[in-house]
Order: sequence, then C-alpha cells, then structure tokens
Amino acid sequence: MRVVIGEDSALFREGLARLLADAGHEIVAKVGDAPSLVAAVTAHDPDLAVIDVRMPPDLTDDGARAARQIRATHPALGILLLSQHVEARHSVELVASGGFGYLLKDRVFDVDDFLDALRRVATGGSALDPEVVARLLGPRRADDPLSALTSREREVLALMAEGRTNVGIARRLWLTDRTVETHVGSILGKLGLANSDEDHRRVLAVLMYLGRGATA
Repeated sequence: MRVVIGEDSALFREGLARLLADAGHEIVAKVGDAPSLVAAVTAHDPDLAVIDVRMPPDLTDDGARAARQIRATHPALGILLLSQHVEARHSVELVASGGFGYLLKDRVFDVDDFLDALRRVATGGSALDPEVVARLLGPRRADDPLSALTSREREVLALMAEGRTNVGIARRLWLTDRTVETHVGSILGKLGLANSDEDHRRVLAVLMYLGRGATA
C-alpha cells in the first residue's frame, strides 16, 4: 500500500513509518500538521492515510477534521485515525462511509493486529478500537431496538463494530462459525433489517449500534 502519515510527534511518526516500511508498504509522505496532511494526500493520492487526531495548528481535533475534509475529496481513500484519547465527535460520519478505522495509539504495539487493521481499512472495511466503540455508546432508551438483544448478541455486535468478520468473532468469543452466523442473523432480525446484501445489513446494524450514543 501507498501510505501518508500525519503525526506531529517526530519520534512516533518515524517509528510508525519504519514499522509500515518493514511490512512492505510504501511511505509516500510523512507530515506533522493538518494542512500539510491535506496537501500530501492531494499530491500523492495514497491508498491509506494514517492520521493523529490531535495535530497542529490547534492541537485539538485538527487531524479528525482534516480526515473529514479528505474523505469529502477522496471517498475511496482508507483513513485510520490514531489517538491517545478517544475523540468521538467525527467518528460516526466517517465510519458510515466505510474504509475507516480508529485505534488508540497503544494498539500499534500489537503489530499483527495493527497491520491487520490497516489491511481491513485499506480494502473498505472498518477497524474500531473497543474503547472507541464503548465511547460511542450511551444509555439505551426503553424503546431502543437494541434492548431486545441478548448479552451475547451485544458482544457479537460490538465485535462487528470493531470490523471483525464472522471468523474473527468466532475466534475472539470461542464460538463456532455457525454459532456466530446464527447470532448475526438474530441481531439483524431483531433490528428489523430486511433481507438484502449481507454486508450492507451489517453496516446498517453497526451504524444503528454506534449512532444511538454518538456525540454530535
């Protein structure tokens, strides 16, 4: 993959670039602020942008705002946000468009999982940190359709929101693939998602799950 990195910490930026290069990816640009990130994506048209949420010039959510700007002009680009702390304001809109990931920086040190997350995002999937998923959730209303889900179905849906496949969910929960398929079917049915493309229904289920508690 051709990758642009937007990260203001020079040490973390160089370490990330070395990690990705060692994994066989081409680093086409490394920048330290949001305006330079937008310019680099425009200049190099990469397959993936890895972006720190907090970057200069304001050191608030500049990276996340740049990600939204980039997605508007490069809808097929994979975008992976990295952060020390969860910033949920822009996440639901980005995950809705696919090819999006949001991980806490600590996850980078689990190299195999991190590289797997990159691959999922670059190919149009999602990769959400469990803490990000939890942050996007809020109190459930009594009439919320998610209240009909069992605790196990909630676990399965949470892993779907992280971008896990049925096989990945089965491994994480020590279930058979068939059992996970049954849970997924039950979840989609309880959420009132009519039979259609399976991937589309999964995305709708995840958006329903995340959107209930997302901040504006």
